[in-house]
Amino acid sequence: MDRRQEILEAAAKSFSLFGYKATTMDQVAKIANVGKGTIYTFFANKEELFNAIVVKMINEMRAEADSVAVEGAPFEQNAHARLMRMLKFRETHLLYAKLIDEEKELRTPAVSEVLQSIEKEIVSYVKEKIEKAIAKGELKQCDTELVAYLLFKAYLALVADWGKTHAHEITEERIVALLSGTIFKSLLL
Repeated sequence: MDRRQEILEAAAKSFSLFGYKATTMDQVAKIANVGKGTIYTFFANKEELFNAIVVKMINEMRAEADSVAVEGAPFEQNAHARLMRMLKFRETHLLYAKLIDEEKELRTPAVSEVLQSIEKEIVSYVKEKIEKAIAKGELKQCDTELVAYLLFKAYLALVADWGKTHAHEITEERIVALLSGTIFKSLLL
């Protein structure tokens, strides 16, 4: 493994354990077992290092979402599988979960910005899939960005937020039925 990769892995570990605000370049250097100056040969500052890790995380999330798609399956089935996988990734990926916690607890501006950029990436990813489905004749013409945003936010609300204000969580089967009878029904040809 090259030095840059070692630094990225050490930084990802530090950000995942301590969060953005509490991570220092000294910590990253110690975990990577390099001098702090070595980090600066690859990354100008903590923000640049952090952004490189976030880009890698977004690419991992996209790959996870793509891995559950079934070739030739209907748009609705693949959209559901992809969105559920991204939300599971959001909950289980140590760095992503830590960023969500830090944003709630500390309202760190850099973390808020990164979480907004991740959300934009997710919406962009869903938009790409909608546009491909329209091109294949599976879906009606629509405002793809708004529909992508609506789908993401609907899944987020039902999967991640519902249980916070209600005594029970919603089953995946119920989510499928609800969204199939509403949002997807209006999109399908």
